[in-house]
Amino acid sequence: MPLLVDEHGDLMALVAIRRALEDFVQHLLHKDVRRLHLHLEVFQEFGRGEGLHGRSLNSLQAVYRLGVRLAWRRLAEIGQQVSIPPPAMYELAEAGFAFLDGLVDESVRGFAEAAARQAGERLRLQRKLAQVILRERKVRDGVNAAESLAEFASHAARIGWTLPERVAVGVLLRPSRDSVAPAVGEEVLLDMESEQPLMIVPDPGMPGRPEQLRRATTGWSGAIGPAVPLAEAAKSLRWAGAAVGLMERGLLPSGGLLHCTEHTEALVLLPPEELIGDLTARCLAPLAGCGPTQGRRLAETLLAWLETRGGAPEVAARLGVHPQTVRYRMRQIRELWGGEVDDPDRRFELELVLRAQRLRGELAEPVR
Repeated sequence: MPLLVDEHGDLMALVAIRRALEDFVQHLLHKDVRRLHLHLEVFQEFGRGEGLHGRSLNSLQAVYRLGVRLAWRRLAEIGQQVSIPPPAMYELAEAGFAFLDGLVDESVRGFAEAAARQAGERLRLQRKLAQVILRERKVRDGVNAAESLAEFASHAARIGWTLPERVAVGVLLRPSRDSVAPAVGEEVLLDMESEQPLMIVPDPGMPGRPEQLRRATTGWSGAIGPAVPLAEAAKSLRWAGAAVGLMERGLLPSGGLLHCTEHTEALVLLPPEELIGDLTARCLAPLAGCGPTQGRRLAETLLAWLETRGGAPEVAARLGVHPQTVRYRMRQIRELWGGEVDDPDRRFELELVLRAQRLRGELAEPVR
């Protein structure tokens, strides 16, 4: 948009400069400062106008420079007409330029205020859009999905955000209370007002996106959920939140941005603690009479056998022990469980609970 003009077609900024200089001269003659203060808000408003309309200050500053040249030319003409001594003209010019510099500073201040206001408004609208997208909803058919997308589009249009087909939702852990928001870029919706900052990543599978997120979140910990259709973003948030909960308990690695799809086993086995705990108590009841060390060794041997379904040499290699040790332990296992270890359903349950114990650090990792 062009700079504003008055009813005569003159640039309002030039008109304002002329009037400001006239009042400045009156101030020099009569020491009346009241009229000078009237110009501060006018020039602030010029700066605000440029900022609110998305323009830089370049055009306005060019007008100011033109105004200063015209003003000085006119002052020089008046000085010659009334024979003002050169030293006095120099002082007048210096004072006038300082006065105009102050008016320019007011425009810069107004511009900065407008920029801050717009940034705050964008963040507010961005957070609102994120809340709408992450709201739990049941998308049962194409009609519901279309209604959801229409609602998203209405909010997204206010910030110029293009609706993606798929998104992944991230949950972040603040490194400190005053941490600066990660520079994820405008295409990623960021909500820093939540207790745990959230981000909605469009098209997470596009080339370069993982590296972009890794760089942007350097110094942060968090988890990013699986990619889902936009209308089902709450599902991705649920998995990311579960992963962060495990990170806080030390059950998943922290210190970076964790991708849920790389830790599916932990996310499936660890969160339902009550169910897994009850199943563990039932499945591992035969170990109740063993000591802690013997019970752990037998559990590790049983898990290695369930995972490999191999003979003593294969299980021994996985455990890092002698094959004869494995044979001895397997005889003990069959004495404790009997024919249950040959039942497919029971083997599945045993492997499930033993894997969960290993994920919690209660059993040793296999030798790689």
